[in-house]
Amino acid sequence: MRKVYNLFLFFFLLTIFLLVQNNISLAQDTGTLRGLVTDSTTAEALAFSSAYIKELKIGANTDTRGYFLITSIPANQNYTLVVSYVGYSSKTIAIRVSKGKLSHYNIKLVPANIQMKTIESIGERISTTDSKISIDRISAKQLESTPKGVESDVFRTIKYLPGVTSTSDVSARYYVRGGTSDQNLVLVDGITIYSPFHALGLFSVVDPDIVNSIEFFKGGFGAQFGGRLSSVMNIILKDGNKNRLSSKLSGSFLSGKFLVEGPMGEGSFIITGRKSFSNQIIKKFLNENNVPVDFYDISFKANYIDANFLPGSKFSVNGFSSSDNLNSADPSVEDYNWKSNAFGFKWFQASDAPLFFELGLSISNFNGSTVPKFSGKTPLDNKVSDLALKMDFTYVFENRGEINVGFHVQQIATDLNFVNALGTPVTFNTSGANIIFYGIYKLAQFDFFKLDFGTRVNLTTLSRNSSKKGLEPRVNLTLIPFSNFSIKGSVGIFQQELTTINDENEVINIFEPWIVIPDYLPPTTATHYILGFDYTPFSSLNLGLEYYYKRTNNLPIVNREKISSTDRDFISGEGESYGVESTIKLDIEPVTFSTSYTLAYAYRTVNNLRYYPKYDIRHSFNAALEVNFGSGWNTGIVWTYNSGLPFTQIVGFYDKYYFDNIFTSWVNFDPRRPYGILGVQNIERLPTYHRLDFTVSKKFTFDPFNVDLSFSIINVYNRQNIFYFKRDTGERVNMLPFLPTATIKIEL
Repeated sequence: MRKVYNLFLFFFLLTIFLLVQNNISLAQDTGTLRGLVTDSTTAEALAFSSAYIKELKIGANTDTRGYFLITSIPANQNYTLVVSYVGYSSKTIAIRVSKGKLSHYNIKLVPANIQMKTIESIGERISTTDSKISIDRISAKQLESTPKGVESDVFRTIKYLPGVTSTSDVSARYYVRGGTSDQNLVLVDGITIYSPFHALGLFSVVDPDIVNSIEFFKGGFGAQFGGRLSSVMNIILKDGNKNRLSSKLSGSFLSGKFLVEGPMGEGSFIITGRKSFSNQIIKKFLNENNVPVDFYDISFKANYIDANFLPGSKFSVNGFSSSDNLNSADPSVEDYNWKSNAFGFKWFQASDAPLFFELGLSISNFNGSTVPKFSGKTPLDNKVSDLALKMDFTYVFENRGEINVGFHVQQIATDLNFVNALGTPVTFNTSGANIIFYGIYKLAQFDFFKLDFGTRVNLTTLSRNSSKKGLEPRVNLTLIPFSNFSIKGSVGIFQQELTTINDENEVINIFEPWIVIPDYLPPTTATHYILGFDYTPFSSLNLGLEYYYKRTNNLPIVNREKISSTDRDFISGEGESYGVESTIKLDIEPVTFSTSYTLAYAYRTVNNLRYYPKYDIRHSFNAALEVNFGSGWNTGIVWTYNSGLPFTQIVGFYDKYYFDNIFTSWVNFDPRRPYGILGVQNIERLPTYHRLDFTVSKKFTFDPFNVDLSFSIINVYNRQNIFYFKRDTGERVNMLPFLPTATIKIEL
């Protein structure tokens, strides 16, 4: 860790030197260009679109709000600006920048059925020189076009990315580069979501129809993000159609949902809702188990703009509510119930200078419980409350350098009631405030060299353990020896104060309760080392290669070997993961083809026992083919191959008597339940997993309706992929079989 701090200090001093040498005040013979890129049909901001000045061969990508800034443009000259985005026709406009001033342009792009390759090539050039590493950006159109199973889903989409693994077909829960699922930060318009999955992880609580874009960081993320060790999923919601009122109804074999959006004064609104169907398809997802799954979610966002009140400002509110219930009529089967609610407010301000300001307020709550009835399970109750204030400033210098500073205050309270390994009821009730300052500087004035470095300062901590305060320095470096080739490196320290309680021997975790890590444990930290190569030999082909190493210290682990009341309920473990990820992306209209391969190793050490975690997959390969035939016809296939997951073998059984309901034994249906004796932790491997999925869709227009029909087949060749062995009988349980499904969307 000391080496990381020394490296950070080196880059800090280097940057100060370069600033003194190169960074001057606003030049008198140059100006700044700012643009807002939107969809011409809905006025929705197009995040991560590309703006490129042909004559100067410089450009920028839009941020999550649709804005871009290009500084240091020689003034009083005519230029050609090309603005482009995947799925839209590129737009070329003539611009002129005034001396010493900021010139603003509003650019509207028209959707195209088949994207032009000039769009892709410009975007690739700019992304290649971006200093960010281990990042995937997914637009709403890409989310919709990705081959789906039963229906589109945010989390199932990222499971096709290299470095992301899952333990089953059923669950959308994911693991990134050897980290646990609770090490993944999920933000919805800046609000932290603690339980982003519906019942049994069927899919996420965020309806993809309300998603504008997604930033997904697999590591090396900037200092503006924190509180998690492995990954960040930054979900940006749509604002709603500013041009007209529209609605959409859709249904699949799993759920039905609606969407309404439209203008509201000078702003707009959007609202979506979804409700589950309990039928034979869900039964297939649950391996023929009759579990009465019932869930719903509702999301909304509204925004207001008044150029006369405060020019350049935008105010928005958003929120969501979700509920899941697994209530069985069988008194010998436990019930599960949980709810999530969130609400947020944002004020965004763009000034006449190249300066952006954003203020955010949010509250996020989670409540979950396990009701054992007469199942023999132990009761559990969990509550999380998160109140946050965030301020962020971004300023772009004349030399194209950028500084980003922010201040976060987060009040978090967790309440957990459970039964420990001794059978003793335990209560963890903790609350505290996180006060965090961060600063990032991006050095971008050189064509061959980009530097992005910053740090996150923990001024206070959630727990009373003062050792958890400190710095989290992070550095990203990009070298560009050729215009189509870049070498990227990243190193950083990350800290986490929250954890979930889960049994590593359980195949399925219905939900994972959250707590603040106890005061008696040292801080949980991870150090990331990443090296990447990006090569675009021609506009339609991109090759990527990344190596990573991650070391995790002081992982909180539930003490399953607790034998006395003086033993701690939690102990510390260590984690280590490393691997290599490769990607190939080929885009020749109307065909898009991509492949990815990951070679990964993940280890965990607890009480001097080094073993593989349950999500360790040695080899992973994905191949996807999408074809746009025109006239509304689209098709896609995805083939996935994973080497076997580790599991703990059952080496024997014994009958365990339960006397907890001795006076009401008439309801104890099975007083002599077999209890499995487990062998060495995760020493065995399941057979390999592979599956082929197929999707075809067609869009129809029946004025005033638009209809989108989609037909999918999951597991085309009916591969019998093993899920797990039942602990009480040793019986094999398989994942999803051959399963045809259909979805219909009707838009007005």
